[in-house]
Amino acid sequence: MHPIRPTLALMGLLCTAAGAAAPAPACRTVSPPYTVALVELYTSQGCSSCPPADRWLSQLNGASPLRAIPLALHVGYWDYIGWKDPFARPEFNERQRWLAGHNGGSVYTPEVFVGAAETDWRRPEGFAAAQAAVNRRPAQASIELQAHWLDAAAASGGAQRLAVQVRWSADSSARDPQLLLAVKRGGFVTEVQAGENRGERLRNDHVVRAWAGPYRPAGQPLAAELSVPAAPGDATLVAIAQDASTGALLQAVPLDLAACAAPQ
Repeated sequence: MHPIRPTLALMGLLCTAAGAAAPAPACRTVSPPYTVALVELYTSQGCSSCPPADRWLSQLNGASPLRAIPLALHVGYWDYIGWKDPFARPEFNERQRWLAGHNGGSVYTPEVFVGAAETDWRRPEGFAAAQAAVNRRPAQASIELQAHWLDAAAASGGAQRLAVQVRWSADSSARDPQLLLAVKRGGFVTEVQAGENRGERLRNDHVVRAWAGPYRPAGQPLAAELSVPAAPGDATLVAIAQDASTGALLQAVPLDLAACAAPQ
C-alpha cells in the first residue's frame, strides 16, 4: 500500500456577483493505520421493531470517531405499510442486499453490520468484540479527506453544496477497490402519523442524507461536489473504501464538517 502524501491543494470557491468570496477554511483528516469500524444500521420509520435499535445507535454518539463510525441507512421497502420514511433511499435497499449476500444472510430491519459483517446489536459484548476485531486489522486502504461547504444553509431549508477532495490508495490484495462518500446528520425528530409507529415521536441520529459513488480507480485524486439536505445540527462526511469483489471493508474515516465553513 502506498502512503498518501499530505499535499492536497485547496479547492477554489465560486465568485459571487459582488466579487470573489473569501476562501473558506478547509477541513482535512487522514485515516489511521488500523481499520476504523463502520457500523451500519438498516432501519425504517415504518418498522415497529426499529425504534429500540435507533435509540441504541444514538447512544454511540460518545464513541471515538476514529474507532467506530455509526451510520443509519433508512430503507424504503416498508413504506407500503402506511408511512413513507423521509430518509429512505433506494441505494440503501441495494447496499443492504449486497452486504447480506456477502454474509450469506437475509435482509430485515433492524439489521446491523460492523466492518461489513452482520452483528447482533442486542448483545453488548458481541458488538464490542466485533468492533475490536475490526480495529485490530491493519488498514488495507489509506484515505486523505478534505472538504468545505460552498454555501451556507438556506433559512428555508433546501440543500447545501459540499466540495470534497480525496486522495486514497488501496492494498494490492484488494481485488476491486472502490470509494463511497456519505454525509450524515443527527437530531431529527419525527411525529409519525401512520403505519406501525403511528402516534410515536421518533428521534433519529447518524442519518445518512447524502450518498455518492462508487468511485474508481484507487490511487487517483478525486474531486466531487455533494448536495446535502440542509438541517440544523451536526454534519459529518464519511469516506468508505471497500472491496466490491469480496464486500470487505478496507478503511473508513470521518470528517466533522462543523468547522468547514462556507464563505461569508
